[in-house]
Amino acid sequence: MKQAVTTLFTRNRIFIPVLSVCMLLMGQSLHAQVQLNDSASVSLLTASPWNGALYALFGHTAIRVQDDSTGMDAVFNYGFFDSSQPGFIYNFVRGRTDYILGVTSFADFLYEYNAKGQQVVEQQLNLSQHEKQLLYNALYENALPENRGYRYNYFYDNCATRPRDMVEKYMEGVVQYPPTVKSQSYRDLVHESLVHYPWYHFGVDLLIGTEADSTIGVREKMFIPSYLMDSFEKATIRKNDSITIPLVVRSEVLIAQDHVRNGVAEQSFFTPLVTALILLFFSLIISLIQVFKMSRSRFFRIYDTLLFGVAGLGGVIIFFLMYFSSHPATNPNWNLVWLNPVALLAALFFWVKSARGSVYIYHFINFVLLTLFLLCWWFLPQQLPVATIPFSMSLWIRSATNLLVVRKLKLISRRFTSSREMKAAWGQ
Repeated sequence: MKQAVTTLFTRNRIFIPVLSVCMLLMGQSLHAQVQLNDSASVSLLTASPWNGALYALFGHTAIRVQDDSTGMDAVFNYGFFDSSQPGFIYNFVRGRTDYILGVTSFADFLYEYNAKGQQVVEQQLNLSQHEKQLLYNALYENALPENRGYRYNYFYDNCATRPRDMVEKYMEGVVQYPPTVKSQSYRDLVHESLVHYPWYHFGVDLLIGTEADSTIGVREKMFIPSYLMDSFEKATIRKNDSITIPLVVRSEVLIAQDHVRNGVAEQSFFTPLVTALILLFFSLIISLIQVFKMSRSRFFRIYDTLLFGVAGLGGVIIFFLMYFSSHPATNPNWNLVWLNPVALLAALFFWVKSARGSVYIYHFINFVLLTLFLLCWWFLPQQLPVATIPFSMSLWIRSATNLLVVRKLKLISRRFTSSREMKAAWGQ
């Protein structure tokens, strides 16, 4: 769904193609541009997912404009971004990543996707010569340096929705899409794209909240390129009350997917669920040992510091996305109950003797919250990964263990003090 610009060669592809289009149009003014011939065609290009990077697991969409009479054969691509920009990661987390409309030759476009082993499908659109000219003029102006940037949004405004909006905007008619058959949410569609990558699947489920679980219609589903392609294939254009024509006049597979070059990477045995179960097992064993020894030794504090520290860091990220990010569907997020930023602060206080009372209160509140969270897990208005159960149970067990140990040590201390006082009173 996105085309990363992570190397010098790829970054150059943002500027060189734009320059090449300008050279094709050299000698003509911005308003004149190229006059497309009646035989010119406009097509939607859809690339299948590429397993080489997370951003490419959703596929990609672009618009091709071809006119043999003028030598024009350009691909307009809304998926360029530059990850080497200063502050890119920070801006990405805040939802302030700017993408641009890049332009490449059709030959270069095919070469790139063929090299990656991706399937490319072309759908020729049923547009009049006037509609083609309007769309091409708009794409040309949009690709100019002062116009090509836009604020990317992975659900509502991305490299798939932009081409759809451009086609609809410059069409003399109303596009009618067949209603969606299957009831799905944004999260369901993301799951489909990440089905072979359980850690990506798990990570996304932690970051997006309840809004991602709302049922969406056919138009909302088009943020996934393959869904846009399928919708275009079955769509019609209503010109007036009596004339309706198909949106796509011809579809063709230009490149078949190469499963050798673009195969699914071999996955580790340690999936999120397996890892969570292993962590739960170790937490249980360590807790039993601690209860048996009735100790608050350094080893147990180190384990708790790591466990609650990592949970706290996760909570900081979720909290930031909820309240300081422009990303959609991140607030509210029920994962904040077990991945809580307060855990990071508590982990630091585990080593402060004067803060033992505060730590005890934290463990008590955390134990109560996690108890309610686990009991109500199936009824929460958010689809949570199953792995959250053993992960949160590890935190729940450690808080319960610390409460138990502290309480028993206090009882032992009181008994010892009472016994010593009684002996002193008896003159022993």
